[in-house]
Amino acid sequence: QVQVVESGGGFVQAGGSLRLSCAASGGTLSNYAIGWFRQAPGKEREFVVFISRGCSTDATDSVKGRFTISIDKDKNTAYLQMNSLKTEDTAVYYCAAGYRGPTTLQGRYDYWGQGTQVTVYS
Repeated sequence: QVQVVESGGGFVQAGGSLRLSCAASGGTLSNYAIGWFRQAPGKEREFVVFISRGCSTDATDSVKGRFTISIDKDKNTAYLQMNSLKTEDTAVYYCAAGYRGPTTLQGRYDYWGQGTQVTVYS
């Protein structure tokens, strides 16, 4: 089964950018739908963006135009490019892979990473 590991989180000033990575092992990432989710302090985990096996994408309204998901098949890695970051983007970001989808529903993803912290300060 595939395993995914996130990296690239950190501290960034509002208006700045970060790129998160989701590296896969034990399987081919492009065979799955890939989703990014996030959990802010005191809140439930929420959908951010997904990419399908056919490379179609969708994102939650609050990040449209700012966040972009992509996949590098040669590196077996998915990315989340985050631009124009806001303090409300502060959260732990999770990468997930699923056979079913693409979907905004967390329960339809089969494999999850441990998360990476993103902190946006003003």
